[in-house]
Amino acid sequence: MEMTARLAHLDTKVDGRNCDGLVNHNGETTEIRVPLSHTGKRLGPIEGGNLYRLRDRKFLLEDKKRLCAWALGAALLGILLMVLHAELCPVVYQPESIYALSINGLISFSTGCLLILIIAFHYKDIRLFIIDHNQVDWRIAMTSNRVLGISLELIVCAIHPVAIYLRPDMGDRLGAKPGQNSSTPLCLSSSHKEVMLDVELLLSALMFLRLYLVHRAVLLHSKVLLSASYRSIGSLNNINFSFRFVLKVLMNKYPARTLLVFIMFFWLSAAWMLRLCERQQQVETGGMDKALWLIAITFLTVGYGDVAPHTSCGKLVCLFTGVMIRHAAANVLRECWLLHRTTHTKDNSGEHRHHQRCLLEAIRVFRDLRLKQRKLRDYASEMVDLSKMQMIMCDLSANWNSSYHELEQRIISMEQKLDELGRSFQNTSELLTQALHHRRLDHR
Repeated sequence: MEMTARLAHLDTKVDGRNCDGLVNHNGETTEIRVPLSHTGKRLGPIEGGNLYRLRDRKFLLEDKKRLCAWALGAALLGILLMVLHAELCPVVYQPESIYALSINGLISFSTGCLLILIIAFHYKDIRLFIIDHNQVDWRIAMTSNRVLGISLELIVCAIHPVAIYLRPDMGDRLGAKPGQNSSTPLCLSSSHKEVMLDVELLLSALMFLRLYLVHRAVLLHSKVLLSASYRSIGSLNNINFSFRFVLKVLMNKYPARTLLVFIMFFWLSAAWMLRLCERQQQVETGGMDKALWLIAITFLTVGYGDVAPHTSCGKLVCLFTGVMIRHAAANVLRECWLLHRTTHTKDNSGEHRHHQRCLLEAIRVFRDLRLKQRKLRDYASEMVDLSKMQMIMCDLSANWNSSYHELEQRIISMEQKLDELGRSFQNTSELLTQALHHRRLDHR
Protein backbone atom coordinates (compact mmCIF):
# COMPACT_ATOMS: atom_id res chain seq x y z
CA MET A 1 0.00 0.00 0.00
CA GLU A 2 1.28 3.46 -0.83
CA MET A 3 0.00 6.85 0.34
CA THR A 4 0.48 9.78 -2.04
CA ALA A 5 0.57 13.28 -0.58
CA ARG A 6 0.63 16.32 -2.82
CA LEU A 7 2.02 19.39 -1.07
CA ALA A 8 1.88 22.87 -2.54
CA HIS A 9 4.04 25.71 -1.19
CA LEU A 10 2.17 28.68 0.21
CA ASP A 11 3.25 32.31 0.45
CA THR A 12 3.59 32.12 4.24
CA LYS A 13 6.60 31.27 6.41
CA VAL A 14 5.80 27.61 5.97
CA ASP A 15 6.55 28.08 2.27
CA GLY A 16 9.22 25.75 0.95
CA ARG A 17 9.03 23.22 3.80
CA ASN A 18 6.81 20.16 4.31
CA CYS A 19 6.09 18.04 7.33
CA ASP A 20 8.81 15.51 6.49
CA GLY A 21 11.56 18.11 6.35
CA LEU A 22 11.75 18.19 2.54
CA VAL A 23 12.32 21.55 0.89
CA ASN A 24 11.05 22.33 -2.57
CA HIS A 25 12.87 25.38 -3.90
CA ASN A 26 11.08 25.45 -7.26
CA GLY A 27 7.61 25.88 -5.82
CA GLU A 28 6.28 22.85 -7.75
CA THR A 29 3.99 20.12 -6.54
CA THR A 30 5.88 17.43 -4.61
CA GLU A 31 4.78 13.77 -4.67
CA ILE A 32 5.84 11.63 -1.72
CA ARG A 33 5.34 7.85 -1.64
CA VAL A 34 5.39 6.21 1.78
CA PRO A 35 5.12 2.39 2.04
CA LEU A 36 2.47 1.30 4.51
CA SER A 37 1.60 -2.07 5.98
CA HIS A 38 -1.86 -3.59 5.86
CA THR A 39 -2.63 -2.06 9.26
CA GLY A 40 -1.67 1.42 8.11
CA LYS A 41 1.64 1.50 9.99
CA ARG A 42 4.54 3.08 8.18
CA LEU A 43 7.21 0.56 7.21
CA GLY A 44 10.93 1.06 7.28
CA PRO A 45 13.10 0.59 4.20
CA ILE A 46 14.21 -2.88 5.31
CA GLU A 47 10.66 -4.14 5.97
CA GLY A 48 9.37 -2.65 2.73
CA GLY A 49 12.23 -4.27 0.83
CA ASN A 50 11.44 -7.64 2.39
CA LEU A 51 7.80 -7.33 1.33
CA TYR A 52 8.85 -6.52 -2.24
CA ARG A 53 11.26 -9.46 -2.22
CA LEU A 54 8.52 -11.83 -1.05
CA ARG A 55 6.19 -10.53 -3.73
CA ASP A 56 8.84 -10.93 -6.44
CA ARG A 57 9.66 -14.39 -5.15
CA LYS A 58 6.02 -15.45 -5.39
CA PHE A 59 5.78 -14.16 -8.96
CA LEU A 60 9.01 -15.93 -9.93
CA LEU A 61 7.76 -19.23 -8.50
CA GLU A 62 4.55 -18.90 -10.51
CA ASP A 63 6.57 -18.16 -13.65
CA LYS A 64 8.78 -21.20 -13.02
CA LYS A 65 5.74 -23.45 -12.68
CA ARG A 66 4.24 -22.08 -15.87
CA LEU A 67 7.47 -22.38 -17.86
CA CYS A 68 8.06 -25.91 -16.59
CA ALA A 69 4.57 -26.98 -17.67
CA TRP A 70 5.05 -25.46 -21.13
CA ALA A 71 8.48 -27.09 -21.49
CA LEU A 72 7.04 -30.49 -20.58
CA GLY A 73 4.25 -29.98 -23.10
CA ALA A 74 6.74 -29.08 -25.85
CA ALA A 75 8.88 -32.13 -24.99
CA LEU A 76 5.88 -34.49 -25.07
CA LEU A 77 4.72 -32.96 -28.36
CA GLY A 78 8.12 -33.59 -29.96
CA ILE A 79 8.19 -37.20 -28.72
CA LEU A 80 4.63 -37.81 -29.94
CA LEU A 81 5.44 -36.41 -33.39
CA MET A 82 8.57 -38.55 -33.58
CA VAL A 83 6.59 -41.68 -32.71
CA LEU A 84 3.91 -40.83 -35.28
CA HIS A 85 6.51 -40.25 -37.96
CA ALA A 86 8.25 -43.54 -37.19
CA GLU A 87 4.96 -45.46 -37.30
CA LEU A 88 3.37 -43.82 -40.35
CA CYS A 89 6.37 -43.56 -42.67
CA PRO A 90 6.59 -45.28 -45.17
CA VAL A 91 3.30 -47.15 -44.65
CA VAL A 92 0.94 -44.15 -44.91
CA TYR A 93 3.18 -41.62 -46.69
CA GLN A 94 6.55 -41.73 -48.39
CA PRO A 95 9.74 -40.22 -46.95
CA GLU A 96 9.90 -37.38 -49.50
CA SER A 97 6.24 -36.37 -49.21
CA ILE A 98 4.95 -33.10 -47.84
CA TYR A 99 3.60 -34.91 -44.78
CA ALA A 100 7.05 -36.12 -43.79
CA LEU A 101 8.50 -32.64 -44.24
CA SER A 102 5.68 -31.12 -42.18
CA ILE A 103 6.06 -33.55 -39.28
CA ASN A 104 9.84 -33.18 -39.20
CA GLY A 105 9.46 -29.41 -39.35
CA LEU A 106 7.07 -29.54 -36.39
CA ILE A 107 9.56 -31.69 -34.47
CA SER A 108 12.32 -29.14 -35.08
CA PHE A 109 9.98 -26.26 -34.18
CA SER A 110 8.95 -27.92 -30.91
CA THR A 111 12.62 -28.54 -30.14
CA GLY A 112 13.42 -24.84 -30.65
CA CYS A 113 10.51 -23.81 -28.42
CA LEU A 114 11.68 -26.29 -25.78
CA LEU A 115 15.19 -24.81 -25.77
CA ILE A 116 13.79 -21.29 -25.37
CA LEU A 117 11.58 -22.42 -22.48
CA ILE A 118 14.52 -24.15 -20.78
CA ILE A 119 16.61 -20.97 -21.00
CA ALA A 120 13.72 -18.88 -19.66
CA PHE A 121 13.19 -21.33 -16.79
CA HIS A 122 16.82 -21.12 -15.69
CA TYR A 123 16.73 -17.33 -16.03
CA LYS A 124 13.85 -17.26 -13.54
CA ASP A 125 15.73 -19.71 -11.33
CA ILE A 126 18.81 -17.46 -11.26
CA ARG A 127 16.66 -14.44 -10.38
CA LEU A 128 15.09 -16.45 -7.57
CA PHE A 129 18.57 -17.37 -6.30
CA ILE A 130 19.55 -13.68 -6.30
CA ILE A 131 16.43 -12.76 -4.29
CA ASP A 132 16.95 -15.58 -1.77
CA HIS A 133 20.59 -14.68 -1.13
CA ASN A 134 20.12 -10.90 -1.43
CA GLN A 135 22.84 -10.64 -4.08
CA VAL A 136 23.09 -8.05 -6.81
CA ASP A 137 25.53 -9.68 -9.22
CA TRP A 138 23.89 -12.52 -11.14
CA ARG A 139 27.28 -14.04 -12.01
CA ILE A 140 27.59 -15.28 -8.42
CA ALA A 141 24.73 -17.70 -9.10
CA MET A 142 26.50 -19.13 -12.16
CA THR A 143 28.39 -21.90 -10.43
CA SER A 144 30.20 -24.56 -12.39
CA ASN A 145 27.56 -27.15 -11.47
CA ARG A 146 24.75 -24.86 -12.60
CA VAL A 147 26.48 -24.05 -15.90
CA LEU A 148 27.17 -27.74 -16.49
CA GLY A 149 23.57 -28.64 -15.67
CA ILE A 150 22.12 -25.99 -18.00
CA SER A 151 24.46 -27.03 -20.82
CA LEU A 152 23.56 -30.68 -20.35
CA GLU A 153 19.84 -29.87 -20.39
CA LEU A 154 20.19 -27.88 -23.60
CA ILE A 155 22.15 -30.68 -25.25
CA VAL A 156 19.59 -33.31 -24.19
CA CYS A 157 16.62 -31.22 -25.29
CA ALA A 158 18.26 -30.34 -28.63
CA ILE A 159 18.51 -33.99 -29.66
CA HIS A 160 15.99 -34.92 -32.33
CA PRO A 161 16.19 -37.02 -35.51
CA VAL A 162 17.24 -35.14 -38.62
CA ALA A 163 15.16 -36.10 -41.63
CA ILE A 164 17.16 -38.18 -44.14
CA TYR A 165 15.18 -38.48 -47.38
CA LEU A 166 16.38 -39.50 -50.76
CA ARG A 167 14.72 -42.29 -52.71
CA PRO A 168 11.56 -43.84 -51.32
CA ASP A 169 11.88 -47.18 -53.15
CA MET A 170 14.00 -48.70 -50.41
CA GLY A 171 11.14 -48.49 -47.97
CA ASP A 172 8.87 -50.29 -50.46
CA ARG A 173 11.43 -53.04 -50.97
CA LEU A 174 11.87 -53.47 -47.23
CA GLY A 175 8.16 -53.61 -46.67
CA ALA A 176 7.57 -56.16 -49.49
CA LYS A 177 10.04 -58.84 -48.37
CA PRO A 178 8.33 -62.22 -48.11
CA GLY A 179 8.59 -64.44 -45.11
CA GLN A 180 9.04 -61.63 -42.63
CA ASN A 181 6.82 -60.54 -39.80
CA SER A 182 4.21 -57.84 -40.08
CA SER A 183 6.21 -55.14 -38.31
CA THR A 184 6.30 -51.69 -39.86
CA PRO A 185 9.39 -51.02 -42.05
CA LEU A 186 11.70 -48.15 -41.29
CA CYS A 187 11.35 -44.78 -42.97
CA LEU A 188 14.74 -44.72 -44.70
CA SER A 189 16.41 -44.32 -48.04
CA SER A 190 18.79 -46.61 -49.90
CA SER A 191 21.32 -43.84 -50.54
CA HIS A 192 22.47 -43.67 -46.93
CA LYS A 193 24.89 -45.90 -45.16
CA GLU A 194 24.19 -48.12 -42.20
CA VAL A 195 26.01 -45.68 -39.91
CA MET A 196 23.58 -42.88 -40.76
CA LEU A 197 20.67 -45.20 -40.10
CA ASP A 198 22.09 -46.09 -36.68
CA VAL A 199 22.52 -42.39 -35.91
CA GLU A 200 18.90 -41.75 -36.90
CA LEU A 201 17.69 -44.54 -34.63
CA LEU A 202 19.91 -43.37 -31.79
CA LEU A 203 18.63 -39.79 -32.03
CA SER A 204 15.03 -41.03 -32.05
CA ALA A 205 15.59 -43.15 -28.94
CA LEU A 206 17.47 -40.37 -27.13
CA MET A 207 14.46 -38.08 -27.45
CA PHE A 208 12.97 -39.97 -24.51
CA LEU A 209 15.62 -38.31 -22.32
CA ARG A 210 13.42 -35.21 -22.44
CA LEU A 211 11.12 -36.92 -19.98
CA TYR A 212 13.41 -35.82 -17.15
CA LEU A 213 11.14 -32.76 -17.14
CA VAL A 214 8.39 -34.92 -15.63
CA HIS A 215 9.99 -34.99 -12.18
CA ARG A 216 10.49 -31.21 -12.24
CA ALA A 217 6.87 -30.60 -13.22
CA VAL A 218 5.60 -33.03 -10.58
CA LEU A 219 7.72 -31.31 -7.94
CA LEU A 220 6.67 -27.76 -8.83
CA HIS A 221 2.97 -28.60 -9.24
CA SER A 222 2.74 -30.88 -6.22
CA LYS A 223 0.27 -30.11 -3.46
CA VAL A 224 3.12 -30.58 -1.01
CA LEU A 225 4.71 -27.32 -2.14
CA LEU A 226 1.39 -25.53 -2.60
CA SER A 227 -0.04 -26.47 0.81
CA ALA A 228 0.72 -24.04 3.63
CA SER A 229 0.51 -26.81 6.24
CA TYR A 230 3.12 -28.94 4.47
CA ARG A 231 5.44 -25.96 4.09
CA SER A 232 5.05 -24.95 7.74
CA ILE A 233 5.76 -28.45 9.01
CA GLY A 234 8.65 -28.79 6.57
CA SER A 235 10.24 -25.51 7.64
CA LEU A 236 9.94 -26.44 11.32
CA ASN A 237 11.47 -29.88 10.77
CA ASN A 238 14.03 -28.79 8.14
CA ILE A 239 12.61 -31.10 5.46
CA ASN A 240 13.99 -30.79 1.94
CA PHE A 241 11.07 -30.96 -0.49
CA SER A 242 12.70 -32.91 -3.28
CA PHE A 243 11.22 -35.20 -5.92
CA ARG A 244 11.98 -38.21 -3.72
CA PHE A 245 9.95 -36.71 -0.89
CA VAL A 246 7.03 -35.92 -3.21
CA LEU A 247 7.22 -39.44 -4.64
CA LYS A 248 7.10 -40.89 -1.12
CA VAL A 249 4.03 -38.79 -0.38
CA LEU A 250 2.35 -40.04 -3.56
CA MET A 251 3.28 -43.63 -2.74
CA ASN A 252 1.79 -43.18 0.72
CA LYS A 253 -1.46 -41.65 -0.53
CA TYR A 254 -1.92 -43.42 -3.90
CA PRO A 255 0.34 -46.50 -3.94
CA ALA A 256 -1.50 -48.49 -6.60
CA ARG A 257 -1.94 -45.64 -9.07
CA THR A 258 1.63 -44.39 -8.67
CA LEU A 259 3.16 -47.83 -9.22
CA LEU A 260 0.85 -48.51 -12.17
CA VAL A 261 1.79 -45.25 -13.90
CA PHE A 262 5.53 -45.82 -13.48
CA ILE A 263 5.43 -49.47 -14.52
CA MET A 264 3.32 -48.81 -17.61
CA PHE A 265 5.46 -45.81 -18.60
CA PHE A 266 8.78 -47.67 -18.41
CA TRP A 267 7.35 -50.81 -19.96
CA LEU A 268 5.85 -49.11 -23.01
CA SER A 269 8.85 -46.80 -23.52
CA ALA A 270 11.40 -49.61 -23.39
CA ALA A 271 9.27 -51.86 -25.62
CA TRP A 272 8.80 -49.18 -28.28
CA MET A 273 12.51 -48.28 -28.31
CA LEU A 274 13.36 -51.98 -28.67
CA ARG A 275 10.89 -52.27 -31.54
CA LEU A 276 12.39 -49.21 -33.22
CA CYS A 277 15.87 -50.73 -33.04
CA GLU A 278 14.82 -54.20 -34.20
CA ARG A 279 12.75 -53.03 -37.19
CA GLN A 280 15.81 -52.43 -39.34
CA GLN A 281 16.46 -56.21 -39.45
CA GLN A 282 12.78 -57.12 -39.89
CA VAL A 283 13.05 -59.80 -37.19
CA GLU A 284 10.31 -61.09 -34.91
CA THR A 285 11.23 -58.65 -32.14
CA GLY A 286 10.36 -55.81 -34.51
CA GLY A 287 6.70 -56.24 -33.63
CA MET A 288 5.21 -54.43 -30.67
CA ASP A 289 3.74 -57.59 -29.15
CA LYS A 290 7.08 -59.41 -29.19
CA ALA A 291 8.85 -56.35 -27.81
CA LEU A 292 6.38 -56.11 -24.94
CA TRP A 293 6.83 -59.82 -24.26
CA LEU A 294 10.62 -59.49 -24.31
CA ILE A 295 10.68 -56.56 -21.89
CA ALA A 296 8.03 -57.86 -19.49
CA ILE A 297 8.92 -61.56 -19.38
CA THR A 298 12.50 -62.10 -20.46
CA PHE A 299 14.11 -59.14 -18.70
CA LEU A 300 11.82 -58.30 -15.79
CA THR A 301 11.38 -61.91 -14.60
CA VAL A 302 13.33 -65.16 -14.89
CA GLY A 303 12.36 -65.34 -18.55
CA TYR A 304 11.78 -68.12 -21.07
CA GLY A 305 14.58 -67.26 -23.52
CA ASP A 306 12.34 -67.71 -26.56
CA VAL A 307 12.88 -64.12 -27.78
CA ALA A 308 16.22 -62.31 -28.02
CA PRO A 309 17.37 -58.99 -29.55
CA HIS A 310 19.37 -59.16 -32.79
CA THR A 311 20.69 -55.63 -33.33
CA SER A 312 23.26 -53.71 -31.32
CA CYS A 313 20.74 -50.98 -30.57
CA GLY A 314 18.23 -53.53 -29.29
CA LYS A 315 20.85 -55.17 -27.11
CA LEU A 316 21.76 -51.74 -25.73
CA VAL A 317 18.12 -51.04 -24.89
CA CYS A 318 17.84 -54.38 -23.12
CA LEU A 319 21.07 -53.72 -21.26
CA PHE A 320 19.77 -50.43 -19.95
CA THR A 321 16.43 -52.05 -19.07
CA GLY A 322 17.72 -55.07 -17.30
CA VAL A 323 32.35 -35.54 4.74
CA MET A 324 32.47 -34.68 8.50
CA ILE A 325 31.00 -31.51 10.11
CA ARG A 326 34.32 -30.02 11.18
CA HIS A 327 35.51 -30.02 7.63
CA ALA A 328 32.40 -28.12 6.58
CA ALA A 329 32.94 -25.55 9.36
CA ALA A 330 36.57 -25.13 8.29
CA ASN A 331 35.43 -24.56 4.70
CA VAL A 332 33.03 -21.84 5.88
CA LEU A 333 35.80 -20.06 7.81
CA ARG A 334 38.23 -20.40 4.93
CA GLU A 335 35.80 -19.01 2.38
CA CYS A 336 34.86 -16.14 4.73
CA TRP A 337 38.53 -15.20 5.05
CA LEU A 338 39.12 -15.40 1.29
CA LEU A 339 35.99 -13.33 0.64
CA HIS A 340 37.12 -10.73 3.20
CA ARG A 341 40.56 -10.58 1.60
CA THR A 342 39.25 -10.17 -1.94
CA THR A 343 36.75 -7.54 -0.74
CA HIS A 344 39.49 -5.33 0.66
CA THR A 345 41.98 -5.84 -2.15
CA LYS A 346 39.45 -5.06 -4.94
CA ASP A 347 41.86 -6.28 -7.57
CA ASN A 348 39.85 -8.96 -9.26
CA SER A 349 36.06 -8.98 -9.22
CA GLY A 350 35.98 -12.44 -10.75
CA GLU A 351 37.99 -13.88 -7.86
CA HIS A 352 35.64 -12.10 -5.44
CA ARG A 353 32.61 -13.70 -7.07
CA HIS A 354 34.34 -17.09 -7.05
CA HIS A 355 35.06 -16.95 -3.32
CA GLN A 356 31.55 -15.65 -2.60
CA ARG A 357 30.12 -18.54 -4.58
CA CYS A 358 32.32 -20.99 -2.68
CA LEU A 359 31.24 -19.39 0.59
CA LEU A 360 27.56 -19.92 -0.20
CA GLU A 361 28.24 -23.54 -1.14
CA ALA A 362 30.27 -24.12 2.04
CA ILE A 363 27.48 -22.60 4.15
CA ARG A 364 24.96 -24.89 2.46
CA VAL A 365 27.09 -27.98 3.14
CA PHE A 366 27.68 -26.82 6.72
CA ARG A 367 23.94 -26.42 7.31
CA ASP A 368 23.23 -29.84 5.86
CA LEU A 369 25.78 -31.46 8.13
CA ARG A 370 24.50 -29.55 11.14
CA LEU A 371 21.03 -30.84 10.34
CA LYS A 372 22.33 -34.40 10.12
CA GLN A 373 24.17 -33.95 13.43
CA ARG A 374 20.99 -32.64 15.06
CA LYS A 375 19.10 -35.67 13.79
CA LEU A 376 21.77 -37.97 15.21
CA ARG A 377 21.49 -36.20 18.56
CA ASP A 378 17.74 -36.69 18.48
CA TYR A 379 18.21 -40.37 17.76
CA ALA A 380 20.74 -40.64 20.63
CA SER A 381 18.37 -38.88 23.02
CA GLU A 382 15.62 -41.23 21.92
CA MET A 383 17.85 -44.17 22.82
CA VAL A 384 18.53 -42.63 26.26
CA ASP A 385 14.82 -42.04 26.73
CA LEU A 386 14.22 -45.66 25.82
CA SER A 387 16.58 -46.88 28.56
CA LYS A 388 14.96 -44.51 31.04
CA MET A 389 11.57 -45.77 30.00
CA GLN A 390 12.73 -49.32 30.56
CA MET A 391 13.97 -48.47 34.06
CA ILE A 392 10.70 -46.72 34.87
CA MET A 393 8.74 -49.72 33.63
CA CYS A 394 10.88 -52.02 35.77
CA ASP A 395 10.23 -49.84 38.84
CA LEU A 396 6.52 -49.79 38.09
CA SER A 397 6.51 -53.55 37.67
CA ALA A 398 8.32 -54.02 41.01
CA ASN A 399 5.92 -51.66 42.76
CA TRP A 400 2.99 -53.45 41.21
CA ASN A 401 4.30 -56.82 42.38
CA SER A 402 4.80 -55.57 45.93
CA SER A 403 1.36 -54.00 45.94
CA TYR A 404 -0.09 -57.24 44.64
CA HIS A 405 1.54 -59.26 47.41
CA GLU A 406 0.36 -56.79 50.04
CA LEU A 407 -3.16 -56.93 48.67
CA GLU A 408 -3.02 -60.70 48.66
CA GLN A 409 -1.99 -60.74 52.34
CA ARG A 410 -4.81 -58.38 53.23
CA ILE A 411 -7.32 -60.55 51.41
CA ILE A 412 -6.08 -63.62 53.29
CA SER A 413 -6.34 -61.83 56.64
CA MET A 414 -9.83 -60.63 55.71
CA GLU A 415 -10.86 -64.18 54.89
CA GLN A 416 -9.56 -65.34 58.27
CA LYS A 417 -11.48 -62.62 60.07
CA LEU A 418 -14.62 -63.51 58.14
CA ASP A 419 -14.20 -67.15 59.15
CA GLU A 420 -13.81 -66.13 62.80
CA LEU A 421 -16.85 -63.89 62.53
CA GLY A 422 -18.85 -66.73 61.03
CA ARG A 423 -17.87 -69.07 63.85
CA SER A 424 -18.79 -66.39 66.40
CA PHE A 425 -22.23 -66.02 64.79
CA GLN A 426 -22.67 -69.79 64.87
CA ASN A 427 -21.72 -70.01 68.57
CA THR A 428 -24.04 -67.12 69.38
CA SER A 429 -26.93 -68.80 67.57
CA GLU A 430 -26.29 -72.05 69.48
CA LEU A 431 -26.25 -70.21 72.82
CA LEU A 432 -29.50 -68.42 71.95
CA THR A 433 -31.10 -71.72 71.00
CA GLN A 434 -30.08 -73.33 74.30
CA ALA A 435 -31.31 -70.30 76.30
CA LEU A 436 -34.71 -70.40 74.61
CA HIS A 437 -34.97 -74.13 75.19
CA HIS A 438 -34.30 -73.76 78.95
CA ARG A 439 -36.82 -70.94 79.20
CA ARG A 440 -39.55 -73.08 77.68
CA LEU A 441 -38.82 -75.81 80.15
CA ASP A 442 -39.10 -73.34 83.03
CA HIS A 443 -42.53 -72.16 81.87
CA ARG A 444 -43.87 -75.66 81.82
